[in-house]
Amino acid sequence: MLLAIAAIIVGLALLVWSADRFVDGAAATANHLGMPALLIGMVIIGFGTSAPEMVVSALASMQGNPGLALGNAYGSNITNIALILGITALLAPIAVASQVLKREAPMLIAITLLAAWPLIDGVITTLEAWVLLAIFASYLGWSIYQGMTGSTDTLSDDFDNEIKEATMPIGRAVTWLIIGLILLIISSRILVWGAVDIATALGVSDLVIGLTVVAVGTSLPELASAIAAVRKNEHDLALGNVIGSNMFNTLAVVGIAGAITPISLEPLVLSRDWLMMTVLTFMLLIFAFRPNSRPNRINRVHGGIFVACYVGYTIYVLQTGFIA
Repeated sequence: MLLAIAAIIVGLALLVWSADRFVDGAAATANHLGMPALLIGMVIIGFGTSAPEMVVSALASMQGNPGLALGNAYGSNITNIALILGITALLAPIAVASQVLKREAPMLIAITLLAAWPLIDGVITTLEAWVLLAIFASYLGWSIYQGMTGSTDTLSDDFDNEIKEATMPIGRAVTWLIIGLILLIISSRILVWGAVDIATALGVSDLVIGLTVVAVGTSLPELASAIAAVRKNEHDLALGNVIGSNMFNTLAVVGIAGAITPISLEPLVLSRDWLMMTVLTFMLLIFAFRPNSRPNRINRVHGGIFVACYVGYTIYVLQTGFIA
């Protein structure tokens, strides 16, 4: 048990550090290749910030723990909105000006609603997983188009500032890209082993560990970047990272895990976890993009509501997560 706890702590710490190096290396490499800032932000950084969830869920699925994979994806989505945006908004209200984000938010709603489809029959089949990946490919194509044509958007300015701060020689960028990816895989294996061992010892399902401990851990890069973005007055970047990450998690992370092995679902996934994820996504849309609110912003009251939702949800998950 103590060894498993140590594995989770070490795994999470290494995961967060390696993900940060991976994102920096990938963004700097793409910048050297002449990619537009918005394209780097929406695609390269989007992949990078979701890399922990992708690698952890893929490894969990390969090792026969698909519940951990699904819990990590949905738990990260819930954590991103309720905890990360909640804490960030409590520190400083998040103003929203980007037209790209105003187009992406309804897409996130649609994708979140679509996520219920493979859950209804209690199993995410390989075919359903590939459908999710196909939708993700379409979304990725749209993101590339936006990145190539949306250079005047405020989000592009935020990404441009971030990329300038992470400038490094091409050799160092590629080195960090490779090292970050290798350490991502190693740390994910350590984390998955520790999480499964603790779940077994405590008598809870691996889904619950994925929804809570692992989800919070893999979402730490988003928390750090959101707080840093708001402090630098890059509000659209803080919200954009969360919206993009949730898109990646719902489609790519679940899709990859399900493509590796079908995911048998616990009954509460639809009525508890997907429902909470959906409610929070609608709340995000309402709070951030109210039609009669100028400027659009997620204020401290909204942040407090989000955090309260996260606390209540986590308590409920822990109460209902023990294996009979």
